[in-house]
Amino acid sequence: MNGYYGRILKVNLSNQSFQIERPDPDIYRKYLGGKGLASWLLHENNPPGVDPLEPENCLIFATGPFTKSRIWGGSRYGVFSKSPQTGIYAESYSGGKVPEAIDAAGFDAIMVSGASRSPLVLKISPDGAEFHTADDLWGLDTYKSEDALNQRFVTSSYRKSGSLVIGPAGEKLVRFAVIENDYWRSAGRTGMGAVMGSKKLKGIFFHGDRQRPVAEPEKLSNWSKDFARNNRENPGVLAYKKLGTPMMVKIMNEAGAFPTRYWTKGSYSQWPKIDAETLHKDCDVTPHSCLKCFMACGRLTTISQGRHKGLKIEGPEYETIYAFGGLCEIDSIEEIAYLNNICDQLGMDTITAGNLCAFTIEASRRGKIDFQLDYGEVDKIATLLSEIATKQGLGAILAEGIEPAAKTFGLEDLAVHVKGMEPAGYDPRVLKGMGLAYATSDRGACHLRSTFYKPELSGMIKPEQTTDKAELFIDFEDRLTIFDTLILCRFYRDLYPWETLTELLQMVTGETISKSSLQDVASRIANLVRRFNLREGMSPDRDCLPPQLHRSLEDSQKTITTDELQFMLQDYYKLRGWDKKGTPAR
Repeated sequence: MNGYYGRILKVNLSNQSFQIERPDPDIYRKYLGGKGLASWLLHENNPPGVDPLEPENCLIFATGPFTKSRIWGGSRYGVFSKSPQTGIYAESYSGGKVPEAIDAAGFDAIMVSGASRSPLVLKISPDGAEFHTADDLWGLDTYKSEDALNQRFVTSSYRKSGSLVIGPAGEKLVRFAVIENDYWRSAGRTGMGAVMGSKKLKGIFFHGDRQRPVAEPEKLSNWSKDFARNNRENPGVLAYKKLGTPMMVKIMNEAGAFPTRYWTKGSYSQWPKIDAETLHKDCDVTPHSCLKCFMACGRLTTISQGRHKGLKIEGPEYETIYAFGGLCEIDSIEEIAYLNNICDQLGMDTITAGNLCAFTIEASRRGKIDFQLDYGEVDKIATLLSEIATKQGLGAILAEGIEPAAKTFGLEDLAVHVKGMEPAGYDPRVLKGMGLAYATSDRGACHLRSTFYKPELSGMIKPEQTTDKAELFIDFEDRLTIFDTLILCRFYRDLYPWETLTELLQMVTGETISKSSLQDVASRIANLVRRFNLREGMSPDRDCLPPQLHRSLEDSQKTITTDELQFMLQDYYKLRGWDKKGTPAR
């Protein structure tokens, strides 16, 4: 079938074996690839109720029918499992150069189960899997680990190669540990690094030279050239290339939706010190892109002054700036970059890490813990991050995530999360559609399932509006679910409307595909994942916001009421074809 390899690699770490399976082609028609295929595999293969850190929990890596093609924005991979952070469905995505190496191995998905008794590295090629000891790599940070894998395994046999690794946080089973590639690219949310750590899997090296068959290669090539020529000067593209995601610091502060001082305010008085303009003025910054991308939204940053002079990272991204700059009130972009680098080296999600540090500050200020920490104290926060990654002292509590920490501190009413995962930097008391997004996301509070801040900020729909919001929200959510099945970068959302997606799929697969059929695929995936979460014990009443987010912002007094959220939720359920409790029909 064009667009697919028609092969899935299943690896068992317990007995160091593998097998290659060929799914029924109808599975691809029903679920496409990426998120769709991986969600189906997870639902079919994961034992119901399995603990996320037990060997039986599957860890699935998937690319999509657009990966390694001429289609712009397609150099991405996804990771899927049951989350050790939330206990429900887990998905995370990353870009860079490595996705093409994963795809070149010639599989639509790679499913890893079991657990090794000692540290292990997997080497994946078109022929299958090899198992190599990693005792000497255990304990290394992510940068050194990736270097070591590439030095050990890169050969001239294949054109494409690359590595995924975990750091000390993943080894220690920190529940929000990440998987890193290309040094600074992260499959960053839901704790996929901890799942790798539980399997004693230090890293995976991919190499190969396979290429997905394309139905109309010449037509696709011409389309790609025309698309780049017509869109390189698009205002949105130019904005990302010039400023990257840090441009959102100014936008969100001016909107009053920049979470500050652990979710009590909607703007930070010192935001001009941590915005995109200051980053580019005070640091040496070069636009950096994934493969097959002309946006170059990444910021390859070198600190040019101060105590961190010479530090080089890709970032910091907006979400890291909000988490440490807004929530922890750190007023230096260089210091935020420093904390960003600590998280990257140790292998931890910066959104959750920043949220937990700010939550700890509040616990300290309220006398709930015997630990002195206040807003803006960079070095103490840096120390706390290291203690989390190594599970020392207070860090051992925080490493278990926000829900267990809040219960231990007696601050459950203050903790900001949905289903155990903290939101991104878009306050739902101002952007009420983001409240619906956080409440309904299949992996816990998430901005990326719909990126609904975009229509609310751009004037497509009023931020304070609740009527008719669910309908537009589902249109965004469904289209971006298709993005995750193909797999495509979110920042191409304005350039790939429904009609373009159908056109591209027809060129790749050779099959006639309509907008309505793609919407059916998205709905099928949403129902499947919802049923998975309900099977794993998620109560529908957890489609909610925490009490803290129903309290008014101190600076603007804006709020989102429980009635407003319930109105949008019931509208959402109805449009999804779910009952009033959010259960899909069989």
